[in-house]
Amino acid sequence: MSDRTVSEAPAVAGTAAPALDAPLLLGVRHHGPGSARAVRAALDAARPAAVLIEGPPEGDALLPLAADPQMRPPVALLAHAVDDPGRAAFWPLAEFSPEWVAIRWALAHGVPVRFVDLPATHSLALKEPHGEETAPAPRTPADEVPAGPSPTPAVDPVRALAETAGYDDPERWWEDVVEHRSPAGGATPRTAADALAPFAALAEAMTALREAYGDGGHPRDAVREAYMRIQLRTARKEFGDGVAVVCGAWHVPALATRTTLAADRALLKGLPKVRTEMTWVPWTHRRLARHSGYGAGIDSPGWYGHLFAAPDRPIERWMTKVAGLLREEDRSVSTAHVIEAVRLAETLAAMRGRPLAGLGETTDAVRAVMCEGSDVPLALIQDRLVVGETLGEVPDSAPAVPLQRDLTRTQRTLRLKPEALERQIDLDLRKETDAARSRLLHRLRLLGIGWGEPAEGPSRGTGTFRESWRLRWEPELYVRVAEAGVWGTTVQSAATAKAEAEALAATALSEVTALAERCLLAGLADALPVVMKALADRAALDADVGHLADALPALARSLRYGDVRATDTAALSEVAAGLAERICVGLPPACTGLDADGAEALRRQIDGVHDAIGLLAAGAGPAAADTATPTETDGTPAAAAPAGAGTAASSTGAAPSGATPADGLRDRWSAVLRKLAGRDTVVGLIRGRATRLLLDDGGLTEDEAARLMGLALSPGTPPTDAAAWIEGFVGGASGGGMLLVHDERLLALVDTWLSGVPADTFTDVLPLLRRTFSAFEPGVRRTLGELARRGPAPEHPGGDGADHGCPGFGPGLDTDRADAVEQVLHLLLAGAATPAEASA
Repeated sequence: MSDRTVSEAPAVAGTAAPALDAPLLLGVRHHGPGSARAVRAALDAARPAAVLIEGPPEGDALLPLAADPQMRPPVALLAHAVDDPGRAAFWPLAEFSPEWVAIRWALAHGVPVRFVDLPATHSLALKEPHGEETAPAPRTPADEVPAGPSPTPAVDPVRALAETAGYDDPERWWEDVVEHRSPAGGATPRTAADALAPFAALAEAMTALREAYGDGGHPRDAVREAYMRIQLRTARKEFGDGVAVVCGAWHVPALATRTTLAADRALLKGLPKVRTEMTWVPWTHRRLARHSGYGAGIDSPGWYGHLFAAPDRPIERWMTKVAGLLREEDRSVSTAHVIEAVRLAETLAAMRGRPLAGLGETTDAVRAVMCEGSDVPLALIQDRLVVGETLGEVPDSAPAVPLQRDLTRTQRTLRLKPEALERQIDLDLRKETDAARSRLLHRLRLLGIGWGEPAEGPSRGTGTFRESWRLRWEPELYVRVAEAGVWGTTVQSAATAKAEAEALAATALSEVTALAERCLLAGLADALPVVMKALADRAALDADVGHLADALPALARSLRYGDVRATDTAALSEVAAGLAERICVGLPPACTGLDADGAEALRRQIDGVHDAIGLLAAGAGPAAADTATPTETDGTPAAAAPAGAGTAASSTGAAPSGATPADGLRDRWSAVLRKLAGRDTVVGLIRGRATRLLLDDGGLTEDEAARLMGLALSPGTPPTDAAAWIEGFVGGASGGGMLLVHDERLLALVDTWLSGVPADTFTDVLPLLRRTFSAFEPGVRRTLGELARRGPAPEHPGGDGADHGCPGFGPGLDTDRADAVEQVLHLLLAGAATPAEASA
């Protein structure tokens, strides 16, 4: 072979004898089990001197790891730009991928194996910053630009062949002509020609497609194929003609084309470059089912994996898997169901003219026999078996950025294994291991590595001892780890550096307070000085009451974390007390002259400030929700909590000199709410909310609340203002409807006002009322309707003059009835003896 011209075109499979006198081109479908079996049979028959595989040459040094016992597919080659880790690409490989089978065959037989596709240093440079590739126009020799037709739309070769054969489903066509006609399991073709014949037929079909569609709408393929031809020339020089090439079938005609070396080099001239790094990373079947990445986009990786691994009787074995899954979900599936489902699948295949039952036939049979026609259990089968949740593994010796290595070590230490299947964990922060897990997950979230998301767990209370997380590991997180590596070599140092940078760059007070909360959750003590300085600076300069109100809740929550995380929050206490005092001064003027949207936003802020001041004034109270009982759920005495637990009053609760004391802060806030509730210039929504908050906290008696409601709903009040007051009083908070159910005086005031609204203004207030009352639970709405239909309660026949109301409802507390349930409440809430029993 000349250095400049291919004198002998490479032979496509099926035309060469076992003693190869020309390169063997094995065109495959990526992630196709039939192609994988055919590649293995062809390599066994041809015994090539070297194996070349479509893939980035930077991965050649990583190929020996494919033989490591710890390597378990699906896995992927990950390449990323050193200076911009977000510019990355994956080359996934499953157990049934022909490329993986070729790699393992070559390593097992001591045959050299190499990647020959366009290097990642070029392909990543051709990517836009957001990840899309730019397709460079192929260059021609002598820089001549030929006149030609407009670019051809992208072509799916399998779909084009399926349509030519009269199929409307390309997957079904591929199963019929490849998967279901390939030797099953370990069966061996009778002759070498039998092993190589499928590739010759596929090459002939692809040649016809390339003649009809050209590059198929993929102009960058010309550059890739030029590089592959150059690598093929180099391999033939080194190993002779006994070389096998495993590549996408679409590229086989281009590799078999006679071209000059100069022409191929001209196509590669001037390609951009970027410095890259590459490693193996675990992959998932679910990611293979997405239309992204190298050769991805297969709809049923779990099904394909089953076809490849099943030694015989694939349909019977598949139905057995389905039955096992349904039994695990407590569905009644017997052996007779399996037998009948197999028979039905085979009958459907015969009726549809298919050589073997495919995924469509097995799915129809499972739906009819095992799922009783329901698609609900079928969705579970699709998710768990047809797609699957398999997560691969890579050996420890695989290259990785320092941050990834530290994360892996920490995951093993804390026994938090990355899994593709979403799962929920509940953490008890009084336990050292669980507290360390919580810190790790919060640090990763701060770094933008979304392995875990906070969740509402069954054991989660109002205190700070419990956390629940939903964990799910996605392959893209390896890219996020590489991106976060610029901040440090360990998770802690990287999170600290990023928190400090965000504190210095933050422009809003709420951003800094939220960051302070995240730092406390993540246990980043080294970052707190920088964050607290930024917080104090922003708080001193920000005079907007809305900004202060947005910032205070995060600070109040942060003050509770010292209870179980042994964190010094004294500086936060000082800032929080100062913010609360400034809110109390500036809130009343801010509540006048608001439109509907502004009033709703301020209402939410007032709710947040109210809860925050409750936490600040409670001191050690936040921990009481979890420590009120003599023992915790795990049997640990409450007194055995870690040092600092329940001591927020001593470490953070007391306000510094010059700030409002805890009790004084609550009184100050109550006075502000009273001022808002009684001032006519304040919008109705805020007045109603202030009245409700005072009533809930005991700052107003029921008679006072009824008086304020009567004033707000008096005939002289515009209907829209009265409706807004009602929304503020009973809407937007839990228990609003029950308040009307249990206090007939308030309900009667609302009913009387509503009955007196003029007809011409009723349509104006109706949307507000519908929004308010639609938020109530159905049972509450039904009870309110029954009470309104019943009308005012008649006077009690006893003649004592007291208004006893309807049975079960009344204006005051019935102490005798309350005493009757006291013992039951003690058993439910505390499991301890009642005060009377204790004294006895």
